[in-house]
Amino acid sequence: MEGRYGDGMTSVQTPRNQSDNVGPLDHAGNTGGVAPQQSAFSHQYSGQMPADNTYGNNNYSNTGNEYSTGMNEKTMLDRQEAQPDEKMGTIGVTEAEEVYQARAAIHEGEYSGLLGMIHNPFTAATAIFASLGGLLFGYDQGVISGVLVMQFFEAKFPLSASDKGFIVAILELGCWFGALCCGYLADRLSRKYTIVMASCIFLVGTALQTGAQSRSYLYAGRFIAGLSIGSLSMVVPLYQSEISPPSIRGSLVALQQFAITVGILISFWIDFGTNTIQSDTQWRLPLGLQLILGAILALGILFFPHSPRWLMAQGRDDEAARVLSKLRRKPVDSPLVVAEWSEIKAVVEFDKEVARRDFPQYADGSGRSNFMLGLMRYRELFRPGIFPRLCIGVLVNFFQQFTGINAVIYYAPTIFQSIGLSGTSTSLLATGVVGIINVVFTIPAVLFLDVIGRRPLLLGAAVMLTISHVIIAIMIGLYSSDWPAHAAQGWVAVAFIYVYIASFACSWGPIGWVLPSEIFPLRVRAKGISISASSNWMNNFIIALITPPMLQAWNWGAYVFFAAFCFLAFFWVLIFVPETKGRTLEEMDEVFGSKAGTVDVQLMQRIEGDIIRRRRSSFVQV
Repeated sequence: MEGRYGDGMTSVQTPRNQSDNVGPLDHAGNTGGVAPQQSAFSHQYSGQMPADNTYGNNNYSNTGNEYSTGMNEKTMLDRQEAQPDEKMGTIGVTEAEEVYQARAAIHEGEYSGLLGMIHNPFTAATAIFASLGGLLFGYDQGVISGVLVMQFFEAKFPLSASDKGFIVAILELGCWFGALCCGYLADRLSRKYTIVMASCIFLVGTALQTGAQSRSYLYAGRFIAGLSIGSLSMVVPLYQSEISPPSIRGSLVALQQFAITVGILISFWIDFGTNTIQSDTQWRLPLGLQLILGAILALGILFFPHSPRWLMAQGRDDEAARVLSKLRRKPVDSPLVVAEWSEIKAVVEFDKEVARRDFPQYADGSGRSNFMLGLMRYRELFRPGIFPRLCIGVLVNFFQQFTGINAVIYYAPTIFQSIGLSGTSTSLLATGVVGIINVVFTIPAVLFLDVIGRRPLLLGAAVMLTISHVIIAIMIGLYSSDWPAHAAQGWVAVAFIYVYIASFACSWGPIGWVLPSEIFPLRVRAKGISISASSNWMNNFIIALITPPMLQAWNWGAYVFFAAFCFLAFFWVLIFVPETKGRTLEEMDEVFGSKAGTVDVQLMQRIEGDIIRRRRSSFVQV
């Protein structure tokens, strides 16, 4: 017997009496091989809905993560009593139950942290490889600090203090511009090919730095490399979040921050190792080694899949189903894959309907209209329902930098000298130990972010960061006039710098990348993440600019300044930042309360019902 889809596409041959078989997906969102009154969801999950018709009281995770969609009894009744619509239809009792069961299927049997990555090896391997972009970022950021003080570099390029500052700062300006402009390219070229493009740009910038014959080469190379690093800092978390199941999404995106810290640590030891070379190779080699990493990322990412959500947005539905099947290690007709595919499909169709409704002048599908529609998406970020998410993306990166982390890392030698340490001790504490702590304490975020959640880590760390800054300020304010006589107090300050680094590494560091990558709707996700990432780089630039004069003029007051922002960050998270742990990207509208209005809620309900009815009625005997 041969099944045929409602849009004319033919399925694989499937025996009618084998109810276990659920056919592949077609472009209309249908499945073949299912009897007319049976969907993929209802076949696998035939149990009844909870008596109270709520989602929030059910647990679908083996890790204890509650799956709560925010749907209450009133919302379910609204769905059941929705009015018919000639174009899209409505969603009734049976369809509402299938939406409920589909979401249950996505969360069924999930594991978080290391166990979740072991159960999703291909997804984890893809995210780990993509995090090479973070390794490039960390290595390039760290290597220049050692290169600037190398003997043969200083002989080749006699630089003033302001020149050295500009060499550091111009990278961050390039990063800001690259992150800001990358949103459109990530939608147009795909997430994967944008990573390839950014890696190739990185190779050009690195080549100019490695072969530099004048300061102009250095400036140009640093800016071009910055364009690449800024783009990667935006598109890599985006790609990681879109390939990940909700149970390990935080862990996989946190790999970005882990890779950054590893890159910084590696750059220190390479600088340390090449410092004994008595030629220009002393500084050209550590810069040139980046070419290997950039080439590996540019070529290697081609062997990994596109984001299934990007594929769906391009109308490549069958390919999206195959990618989901490969990422989840399930057959393409498994209930989990069908459920996730259908949820993404509903959001994509919703986004297209909203675009046709809001921008009818760009609905003809031409190249110019698609370009203008891409630009209009930036305007959409400032609409009610989405603007609060943009504020969270921008402000989490603002507070990430204004906790003072890069002030501590960039100027660690100066800080350690200010608390009475010098010579070999300064070098060891400022580079090796701080770098190791930064790496080691990022690991708990990778393993437990999807177990503990985003809010608890941010809130707890804000308290510890505030306390650390205050104690360091007290030690410097009371004892800086005579450190030799107060060595114990100096080591107390050192200890709390370590506490500060550890607290940041397991919280604000990784979550600054995780939150923006998961809170935006698909239609504006790339644009929202690009603006959020550009906020990180602009604030990074500001901190690098103000920290030296602030440390010199304010002394202990600089730490009070950063403590104040850590204190504010606690209340900002407490009041404005919702928990996103364990939620799919398509559920973020519910996390933030609505789909920007009653009309949009009804539209999404109708689309969900339409997809379910098409799937249910698509199989006909030929």
